[in-house]
Amino acid sequence: MVRAFHINDVPQLLAIYNYYVLNTTVTFDLEAVTLEAFTEKLKTINAEYPFIVFEEGNEIIGYAYGSKFRSKPAYNYVVESTVYVKHNAHGKKVGTTLYAELLKLLKEAKFHTVLGVLTIPNDASIKLHERFGFEKVAHLKEVGFKFGAWQHIGIWQLKFD
Repeated sequence: MVRAFHINDVPQLLAIYNYYVLNTTVTFDLEAVTLEAFTEKLKTINAEYPFIVFEEGNEIIGYAYGSKFRSKPAYNYVVESTVYVKHNAHGKKVGTTLYAELLKLLKEAKFHTVLGVLTIPNDASIKLHERFGFEKVAHLKEVGFKFGAWQHIGIWQLKFD
């Protein structure tokens, strides 16, 4: 079931996120994020952008939200999209379900452009974005250093009519 984010969800979301921090390059955080810092980040995002979770039983197994791309006012109609699925819950279409709902909410909120910023290579995330019509518009080389290696990012863009 997809539902709106609630502040009580933060500990479960943090567990999902910190797995990716400590074990993957999909986020450029280098150390586990504290509950306090993560709570503040999510409160800020939730105050301005759509934020949803995927709950199965009483367990959250994924979440998605929009967030500010850049702070200058001309960017106000551009939003960066984020989706995380619990590492042991892949293959259940959680990411696809969350993304479909998030994109609907972002369109309803009158955003013009959605950007997915992905550490690459990342075939699963690329396929997810392209399934929804995103197109690759940038490839930035060696912009993050994690796990002893330079990491690259790609930017995928979706424009609403």
